[in-house]
Amino acid sequence: MKRRLVIILGPTAVGKTDFSIGKAIEYGSPVISCDSRQIYKDMTIGTAVPDASQLAAVKHYFIQTVPVTEAYTAGDYERDAIALVRKLFSEGHENLVMTGGSMFYIDAVCNGLDDLPDGDPSVRAGLWDRLEAEGIDRLSEELRQRDPETYSEIDIKNSQRVIRALEVSFVSGRPLSSFKTRTRKARDFEIEKIGLTRPREELYSRIDRRVLSMMKAGLEDEVRSLIPFRNCQALQTVGYKEMFEYLDGKIPLEEAVRLIQRNTRHYAKRQLTWWRRDPAINWINL
Repeated sequence: MKRRLVIILGPTAVGKTDFSIGKAIEYGSPVISCDSRQIYKDMTIGTAVPDASQLAAVKHYFIQTVPVTEAYTAGDYERDAIALVRKLFSEGHENLVMTGGSMFYIDAVCNGLDDLPDGDPSVRAGLWDRLEAEGIDRLSEELRQRDPETYSEIDIKNSQRVIRALEVSFVSGRPLSSFKTRTRKARDFEIEKIGLTRPREELYSRIDRRVLSMMKAGLEDEVRSLIPFRNCQALQTVGYKEMFEYLDGKIPLEEAVRLIQRNTRHYAKRQLTWWRRDPAINWINL
């Protein structure tokens, strides 16, 4: 029996949720979320978690299952998602639907990740403290000096990626790049990738409207409730960082909203740039 994992990917706000639910209903499949922020509890509005009717339409996995205080990596997701996929196939599914916009999570499922040394919570916590005190530019420069190859490959404004690379370097005494084998792991099922896209102006308009909808839905109150956890890895992301600045009195609310819209558009552009390199993706313009 052929077993196929259909991965529906695309930039934020393109329309993945409704499309994937439609495919899941067609195949009699659950939806396996592949989103590195929707996986966290208590981050509902700012991560655009599917609403109650969407969650009720089909069973969803990896939606709000990890506490915000817990570090959860792409390697953790590879382990948990592959185990789930194999379990569901063993139960008789022929086609499974996975959807999300997290590039590293999707790469982990499709290609596997290299075996990295175990992290050190104390080292990681110290790096997050340094981020708060010194800023991302200082840490990125340290990464450039210690591991120029990794520095050239990752988004050096992504706090989580920079800190993970530095943590590996500090714990092992070796640069992160030295652990890369670049050997693709074999999977015992087929993978089909469907990429969703829209004209740029339409996508950007959808992003801007979504941010305004988040504000109306209570994003400010959600972020306020998460202040005790603001230094956790989960909250170093668009929508939350800008709102923390507003709550700190550093910027007015209107500026926070504008920055969330702008930074979300930039993220969507990075997503598309990343996936355009993959010839295996079948693109659908919505």
